[in-house]
Amino acid sequence: MARKELDFDLLLKQALAAYQKGNLTEAERCCGAILMAKRTHFEALHLMGIIAGRRGRFGEAERLLGEAIKANGRSAGVHSDRGIALLHLGRVGDAIESYDRALALKPDFADAHYNRGNALLGLGRFDEALASYDAAIGINPRAANALANRGNALRELGHFEDALASYDQSLAIRPDNIIALTNRGNVLNDLKRPLDALASYDKALTFQANDAKALGLRGNVLKELQRIPEALASYDKALRSDPADAEILCNRGVTLMDGRHYEQAAADFAASARIDPERDYVLGQWNHCLRHCCDWRTIGEVTEKITDAVHAGKRADFPFSYLSVSDSAADQRLCAETYVRDKLAGSYAALWQGERYQHGRIRLLYMSSDFHEHAIAYLTAGLFENHDRTRFETYALSLSADEPSDIRSRVIAAFDHVIQGHDRSDEEVARLIREIEADVVIDLNGHTDGGRPAILARRPAPVQVSYIGLAGTMGAPFVDYIIADPVLVGADEERHFVEKVVRLPETYLVNDDKRPVAAHTPTRAEAGLPETGFVFCSFNNAYKITPEVFGVWMRLLSQVEGSVLWLLSANPAAVRNLRREAESAGVDPDRLVFARRAKPEDHLARHRLADLFLDTLPYNAHTTACDALWTGLPVVTRRGGAFAGRVAASLLGAIGLSELVTHTLADYEALALKLATDKGALAAVRETLARNRKTHPLFDTRRTTRLLESAFTTMVDRRRRGDAPESFAVPPPAGKAAR
Repeated sequence: MARKELDFDLLLKQALAAYQKGNLTEAERCCGAILMAKRTHFEALHLMGIIAGRRGRFGEAERLLGEAIKANGRSAGVHSDRGIALLHLGRVGDAIESYDRALALKPDFADAHYNRGNALLGLGRFDEALASYDAAIGINPRAANALANRGNALRELGHFEDALASYDQSLAIRPDNIIALTNRGNVLNDLKRPLDALASYDKALTFQANDAKALGLRGNVLKELQRIPEALASYDKALRSDPADAEILCNRGVTLMDGRHYEQAAADFAASARIDPERDYVLGQWNHCLRHCCDWRTIGEVTEKITDAVHAGKRADFPFSYLSVSDSAADQRLCAETYVRDKLAGSYAALWQGERYQHGRIRLLYMSSDFHEHAIAYLTAGLFENHDRTRFETYALSLSADEPSDIRSRVIAAFDHVIQGHDRSDEEVARLIREIEADVVIDLNGHTDGGRPAILARRPAPVQVSYIGLAGTMGAPFVDYIIADPVLVGADEERHFVEKVVRLPETYLVNDDKRPVAAHTPTRAEAGLPETGFVFCSFNNAYKITPEVFGVWMRLLSQVEGSVLWLLSANPAAVRNLRREAESAGVDPDRLVFARRAKPEDHLARHRLADLFLDTLPYNAHTTACDALWTGLPVVTRRGGAFAGRVAASLLGAIGLSELVTHTLADYEALALKLATDKGALAAVRETLARNRKTHPLFDTRRTTRLLESAFTTMVDRRRRGDAPESFAVPPPAGKAAR
């Protein structure tokens, strides 16, 4: 018996020596020999379990370690190692229990605290993860991995400066930790320090030049710096290292999409979706690119998948792009709420704690990334200029770098104060808003490109409002109000909005009554139009065009001899695909005329060449409808089921042309056909439009400004009284609109 025990000791020593040298096969052989003779040998079971884990056989590892625990349940190490195997098997709750058992036996077990932190981090329990990492570091201050992962937890909690310090401590101990270097770069990005982030990624690549993750993240920051060719080169190099990295494919797709290379971007999103069909938002991104390209061959299938996923609460699409997918306000709310839970559910401390400001003037802060040559700036310039400075003090918070232009100069000059926020973190910007004691923050982006709703998530102001940018609910509990009107949101439809609904009496959309229209009208030949024939026009973005609406347009061309359809030349793929669709519908593709981009005043002037503007569904013309009506061009629309599909109806009502609003696609087609074939009917509509343009509310900038001021005042008064936000209607002002 004594001889047998001695052999076990020798075999175990040989197994441990082989394991330490990396010879897992020999270590397994020695342990196997022990277990053949004694199946309950604790040390052999423990080491065999560790080796199985090293080989990636985590199910086997968990079983062996479980048997080791039966042999000796008082070993903290075996409980901790079993926790690692359970974590790899996705049994996170069981893993945490194993770590807890290990720590009950050995409270100063640094590795168990560290691994427990990893499990909690994976569950999104960031505060608890942080406590576990702190415990590990308290035992071993030089635990580089614990310091690095502590930085990850702090980043998730929004404590970016503390996270950066933790990464720096980790890297002081282990400078070649590329994971810590790349995560450090991520937090520097959060702090709006892109050049420092780039340096951190580059440092990581000095240790491993072809690391796909670091190269991909480097591409992301180069994209943010608008160094697009370098970004694409970095993505390309990353994909040469790992062609099946769905995240890098997706990020390259985003970069291509931002550069309007929609066809190439769609290919990247499609590849990403094939590799990882459950990847967050990839279906929505792919679908949005297909719509930009007017590539409808798979649009029905992809749209159905997105809608099913939205109903299931999955992260399938972004709130903005989903507006062109769904005509359901209920579904749009589901999509927005899912997005907010995913992106903005951090434990942010509210910066405004209920203080009641008593300023002499109400402080309005408008927040936007679009104070430059953008539709938002053209719509709102007159609003900013017309604010009553005796009652309101105005602030512009610009979320984009300065892009000099006439409209930017005009917008910036209209404010009392201007704050640049593009190079500051969300936390810094939120604190600035709190420091200036803004009474109302009006977010002109929402979830559109350049928007930063995480600023509002920190509750920097007593009243927070969504206006214009996102034509639907933001799905965010920290946004108090959305500006709408009775056409956009019925009394029984408020349930589809997380915000309280404030209705302006005529239309929600402000317009600038100083928008210049070039005096020169191009000839039809200069615009690429035939010398004669009826001109149907739709200058909406290509992604708003749907197969159903395009089918109507093709039938109109077929029925109106010599007519053409005038569209924006969005991108080569869209032009090619629309021409193909026309040919499939039996229409000469040359009857589609594509207008090149032009200066705003020249673009408005060429509207004079069109006869009738045809709207899109489920995402209407918004600014483009205003452009048409401002230049005297009638718009035919169909009232949709949600906010984004009712804007044109709202605008037409505010200019006294509700008869141009239809309620079915068949009626939309019939009305467009009547106006295209009945010269008298179209002339009457144009006369009404020309007259009402000067007498109705749509283009009365001062009137809309007063209505918005009334809304903001009511919001502030309610908050100062301690009342919660509530929906309300702004009463119409006395007197008729006039310019």
